[in-house]
Amino acid sequence: MSTRRAIAFSFLDRYAALALSIAASYILSRLMTPSEIGVYSVTMVFVSLAAAFRDLGAGQFLLQKRELEPQHIKAVWTIMLGAGSVMAVLILLAAWPLSLFYKDPRIMPIMWLIALGYVFNSFGAMSYAWLMRSLRFEALALMRFSATLTGTAATLLLAWRDFGPISLAWGSLVTALTNAAVGLYYRPDSFHWLPTRQGLREVLSFGSKVSLTSMAGTLGNGAPEMVLGKLQDLHAVGLYSRANGLVSMFARLVMDATNAVALPLFARTTREQGSSREPWLRATGYVTVLGWSFAAGVALLGAPLVLLLHGPQWGEAVPPLRWMALGMAVGLPAALCPQLLIGAGQAGRVLRLTLFATACQILCTSVGAFFGLEEAALGFAAAQLLSLVSWLRGAREVIAFQWSELAGLLLRSASCAVLAGVGPLLIVLVYGTAPEHPVAPLLWATLAGGALLLLALRLAAHPLWSECQRMAGFLRGKLYGSPR
Repeated sequence: MSTRRAIAFSFLDRYAALALSIAASYILSRLMTPSEIGVYSVTMVFVSLAAAFRDLGAGQFLLQKRELEPQHIKAVWTIMLGAGSVMAVLILLAAWPLSLFYKDPRIMPIMWLIALGYVFNSFGAMSYAWLMRSLRFEALALMRFSATLTGTAATLLLAWRDFGPISLAWGSLVTALTNAAVGLYYRPDSFHWLPTRQGLREVLSFGSKVSLTSMAGTLGNGAPEMVLGKLQDLHAVGLYSRANGLVSMFARLVMDATNAVALPLFARTTREQGSSREPWLRATGYVTVLGWSFAAGVALLGAPLVLLLHGPQWGEAVPPLRWMALGMAVGLPAALCPQLLIGAGQAGRVLRLTLFATACQILCTSVGAFFGLEEAALGFAAAQLLSLVSWLRGAREVIAFQWSELAGLLLRSASCAVLAGVGPLLIVLVYGTAPEHPVAPLLWATLAGGALLLLALRLAAHPLWSECQRMAGFLRGKLYGSPR
């Protein structure tokens, strides 16, 4: 499958899942309180730490291994099955202490259901990793979307029946079951089911670094919610979670799909050409121009976004939302560095850089959370700035890009984003920062911002403009037929 076709399938999959997620968030925000959302959010932070060791990095090993032998595949399956089972037991054991720590008994049954889902995760993870290595993104799209659809349906049904925050845990379990069922369908017949001892050391040597990296990143991302839950209350956690969900929409819109293709692409390019410098620079240009335009729109239109998607009871989430949009924008130039380095086999370097970024995140957000919700979001933005340079320096040591070429690329992205931000800014001047009816200003801001972004891409000769032209030509060909 070509890179562009892979990206197209990846985006189609992610956008379909995002549409479901937005619809579910809209409904859940009206069926559940900030405190109920906060209970599940703070629980998932701790569960996500266990998720970092769910397969001990075996999936990434399968992706980047140059010469893959049958014993490697057997070892990967053995590690996935064993790690998933052990993590399920650990989550069960941690349920009672965590509920005591936050003084909320609702946490315990949520963790029980999530632990059960871990038992089934290994069956889907093996097929997922193999499909990623094979760049079979049409199968991956079906696998992910079917799991998201069934899990979302279960969550909404139970929330509507007033089951409370455990509705989300049941939805997570249904997602894991569906993912496992579809994964078994795509699992190659040549893959053995019995565990083995051969090749375990090689897989664990690489995978342990990846798992520690994932855990460190999860700890850093979850630090604000963990600390807010203890220093403030679960109401503040719920507000932060909803603000983070809106800022993370860019990750759902662009980065999830991009990362899904970037890691196997960088790994293949490194295997075949020795360096992924050119595709990394090009992808970074795409990501920054889109992300900075998105961040500007969210910062300017935070109030109508929160009102439309979550309702007036979530208005306190707007101030932290703006700081978090700034933080997201600051960190975007390094967004693809982990995929670049993992694809180059630099798991140890990624671990060191992630540990530094995590330390910055925990320190800055903890200091902020001591004072309040908005200050925690400000700490998030400060942490992104501190970790940005370290990630870029680490990437430069591996692919030897020039600072001047990266700066020139980022300058073009910034100029395009500034012009695109004029559209939302004009809408704010017309409608105000907190319009009573949010649909019209959001619609006009999106249209104006999108039109100005396309104009800016063309005027700045940004690399993304050539992709827009290629897509437009493809659509014309589909609509009117190729010229003879």
